[in-house]
Amino acid sequence: STDRETVCGFSVWCRNGPFFPGEGQIKRDGVLRERIIMKIERTKVTEQIVSYLKEQIQTGTWKVGEKIPSEHQLMEELGVSRASIRAAIGQLVGNGVLESRHGKGTYLLTDRPEGEEGNITAADCRDVEKVLEFRRILEPEGCFLAAKRGDGSLSEDLEKIFQTMKECGEEERDRFVEADLAFHERIARASGNLLLEKTLHKVFEETLKNHRQMNKLFGSSSGLYHHGRILESLREGRGEEAEERMREHLQSALDKLQEKPER
Repeated sequence: STDRETVCGFSVWCRNGPFFPGEGQIKRDGVLRERIIMKIERTKVTEQIVSYLKEQIQTGTWKVGEKIPSEHQLMEELGVSRASIRAAIGQLVGNGVLESRHGKGTYLLTDRPEGEEGNITAADCRDVEKVLEFRRILEPEGCFLAAKRGDGSLSEDLEKIFQTMKECGEEERDRFVEADLAFHERIARASGNLLLEKTLHKVFEETLKNHRQMNKLFGSSSGLYHHGRILESLREGRGEEAEERMREHLQSALDKLQEKPER
């Protein structure tokens, strides 16, 4: 069988199974895979490698204080020259993100690559409780604004999304979560506040996996209940009620997350 990997923004098709000499290999999730195709455009190669290095940092794949893979390992994984790898690492060393120690390798000093200080990253969103707190602060007011500023298409769109959520079976958790987040994004867009819309989109993008895990733990019934109530309030244009129901929804998710398992 084959799996599709993404490296430096390019697709890489890999076959699970034993390593075939002369083909190169990629290690993913503890499994050695044969690299069948590895394409990185030769223009702006260094920039692409820098983006890849930053991705490893931001997703937490590489931990602060730990040694990153060697130049040789990165050459094998990305299929590029040592000169390109060194140029990319040199940029991050110059920015104070990495540190090269003679005879020991290169170490990660910070999980905030230069130029990323103002951006929301995967590292910022690791704590699901903090993400829900953030959403509870912003989304209720956004819901109030959506009730006041949204047109007829808002209710129509939310009805369709909600119907998709209701149709999802137990084996369609990913589809349910995508519809769930689409519901919230549509409300944010209707608020007329571009900052809110863009911020939530980025947060959802970075926490999709966490939302899937929460759905697996807590199920879909509570989400359906709260989304139905929010939709009802927005359909009737009751802004304060919609605001309160959104707050109740997010507080309920927080409460579930904070509950201690019974011993």
